[in-house]
Amino acid sequence: MKFFDNLPAMDLMRSEKMTFVQLIIPVESAQRAVSYLGELGLLQFRDLNADKSPFQRTFVNQVKRCGEMSRKLRFIKDQFSKAGQVISVRPSLQPDIELEELEIQLAEHENELIEMNSNSEKLRQTYNELLEFKMVLRKAGGFLVSAQSHAVVEERELDEHIYLNDDYVERASLLEQEMQPGPSNQAGLRFISGIICKSKALRFERMLFRATRGNMFFNQATAEEHILDPVSTEMVEKTVFVVFFSGEQAKTKILKICEAFGANCYSVPEDITKQRQITREVLSRLSELEATLDAGIRHRNKALTSIGLHLKKWIIMVRKEKAVYDTLNMLNFDVTKKCLVGEGWCPIFAKPQIQEALHRATFDSNSQVGIIFHVMDAVESPPTYFRTNRFTNAFQEIVDAYGVARYQEANPAVYTVITFPFLFAVMFGDWGHGICLLVGALILIARESKLGSQKLGSFMEMLFGGRYVLLLMSLFSIYCGLIYNEFFSVPYHIFGGSAYKCRDTTCSDSHTTGLVKYHDPYPFGVDPSWRGSRSELPFLNSLKMKMSILLGVTQMNLGIILSYFNARFFGSSLDIRYQFVPQIIFLNSLFGYLALLIVIKWCTGSKADLYHVMIYMFLSPTDDLGENQLFWGQGPLQILLLLSAIIAVPWMLFPKPFIQRKLHSERFQGRTYGILGTSEIDLDVESDSAWQHHEEFNFSEVFVHQMIHSIEFVLGAVSNTASYLRLWALSLAHSELSTVFYEKVLLLAWGFDNIIIRLVGLAVFAFATAFILLMMESLSAFLHALRLHWVEFQSKFYHGDGYKFNPFSFASLVNEED
Repeated sequence: MKFFDNLPAMDLMRSEKMTFVQLIIPVESAQRAVSYLGELGLLQFRDLNADKSPFQRTFVNQVKRCGEMSRKLRFIKDQFSKAGQVISVRPSLQPDIELEELEIQLAEHENELIEMNSNSEKLRQTYNELLEFKMVLRKAGGFLVSAQSHAVVEERELDEHIYLNDDYVERASLLEQEMQPGPSNQAGLRFISGIICKSKALRFERMLFRATRGNMFFNQATAEEHILDPVSTEMVEKTVFVVFFSGEQAKTKILKICEAFGANCYSVPEDITKQRQITREVLSRLSELEATLDAGIRHRNKALTSIGLHLKKWIIMVRKEKAVYDTLNMLNFDVTKKCLVGEGWCPIFAKPQIQEALHRATFDSNSQVGIIFHVMDAVESPPTYFRTNRFTNAFQEIVDAYGVARYQEANPAVYTVITFPFLFAVMFGDWGHGICLLVGALILIARESKLGSQKLGSFMEMLFGGRYVLLLMSLFSIYCGLIYNEFFSVPYHIFGGSAYKCRDTTCSDSHTTGLVKYHDPYPFGVDPSWRGSRSELPFLNSLKMKMSILLGVTQMNLGIILSYFNARFFGSSLDIRYQFVPQIIFLNSLFGYLALLIVIKWCTGSKADLYHVMIYMFLSPTDDLGENQLFWGQGPLQILLLLSAIIAVPWMLFPKPFIQRKLHSERFQGRTYGILGTSEIDLDVESDSAWQHHEEFNFSEVFVHQMIHSIEFVLGAVSNTASYLRLWALSLAHSELSTVFYEKVLLLAWGFDNIIIRLVGLAVFAFATAFILLMMESLSAFLHALRLHWVEFQSKFYHGDGYKFNPFSFASLVNEED
């Protein structure tokens, strides 16, 4: 065991050693000290004011100020998006400014932009009204001219035929009297003209008809130009209308309906000369307003451009300041000593860097009193922190998605870096498909710096984050594809000729009979001659099924061995003797023995039935194996292994809970006190906690937990081994699906002597390969590999009940969205 102790520490195998520290910071250097710690990003503060609301904390006013500045910055950012401008990403040449000066500048910029927006909205509203008035003058003027000409013709007819008769007044109807020229014109037809959204025109007309009981004439025409809606900022199609009516009451109703439908009414004179004069005035004012609006937009864009040079810097500055004050609110404020007291976790390797940053903060703030930084003991478990890089980060995220490692327990990510892409490749083995994945991974890695600075969609962001996982998956897929000898399901003689040939010339085209082995086996991978033979499927089934069991037993043994190193690291001899030893015996007595039989059968070429051997090992362990015997002494060995497996179950179940109870009773027997503290208060706390711990020990609960754990392992050993057969199933499915697309699509289309059919077949084959085999099948293999790691592998040793080290860091604020 000294050999293992002398080995150098493996990177990522254990989380970084953490220490609990306390800081006593004078008020005058507190803001600068926390800011420097944020730049360093290696200290996780603990909230000492968790019982206080945000409004009861010390620096609530500063947080409110930063929040108000953030609101102003968001407002300015919205103005950029509305104006269609892009915020400059070039570094600002402006010297650093104080927060108070920035606050004044932001208030000035906000007021200036609000005033410009207000003026622009008023001008735009006036412009829209004049534009609508212009269209109403054109369309309504046309309606009135046509109505007047029609009235003149009718008046002549009446003069000639009716008005010349003496008894006309007696016989004339009321309508005809109203149409008669003279004083009756005052109570004649009137009109209201205006403009309304085209989508509302039909409902508007119906409402007018019902309100006036049909005593109106409605004329409409589509406006020539679309008008900008100030609310939705979209171009809206509108309709010009003229309503002819009679009576004051009808006028009141029509005006109310116009107001309800949002129709704008404009007064159009009946005199054509006046119409032309007003039209000229409207056109003149429109041209003036256009020039004014353009000048306002140019002025606004110029102001935004000058702001845009510094906006990114200001946003980051305000975020940092707000984060600093939020962190300061987590510290205790000692009024008498005028200092802030903070507590938190930091890695041991970071202590010199933190101390150097605190000394620098004291010097820069001209404080007469230094910052006190000292290590404390903590009751709670430290956070888990792994130093990862671009390559290992994605694998660590895969593990953390299951659960964050307990402090300093063995990290599965160390082995996941290799085992995860390899198990994926076992299911996805095809070196043609692997090359496609490799090209995609290399493109992502080559454009790493460019893509890393862009905002990507959810799918692309996930793909970019796992670019190195994809790289290893593609490389292992090429390797496994070479072993399976499959290139888009087609075998190639890459490593020499086949070990089989025809017995005579009559079987030169045969793939099912007449083949004999004539030299050494194919040097690497599956012999190409198996493709198309009658025994291809049974051979590949047997190969992949046995290989899956070997891989599964190996990985589960690795998991149990890691549980030994966990127990050894934490000094738990109980876990080694009564958990690791019986588990390793039970698993290898059954499935380790099966893996040994597979290897012996492959090496010796025996025809023994392993199903029969394993079944009758339980049913009739003393029976003669006959032709199924693979080596001398196999029968007694099977009995020994079976007895070992049976003994291992109570070994796992009973000793550990009873020994724990004995140790606990010896430790706390006759004692209700704890470790001597630094004060009487500490002594009381420790003695109370010791008594509580003694009271909390529940043997039945511990025994039930151990029983569940033992049963879960015994049943899991069987189910987990069977679960690894998914490697065989998915590998076979991928191979057969690839073969179907190749033979039934590509080769079938190539059999026609028609270029169009061939191109269609090639397109269908490419589509099926890209979307079904490369996307769906790779996703399926990824998820199954994920399950094998989370359930079958990590359940053997990994608790995953820790919590991540979350330091106060400005680096996480740079790319954070509002």
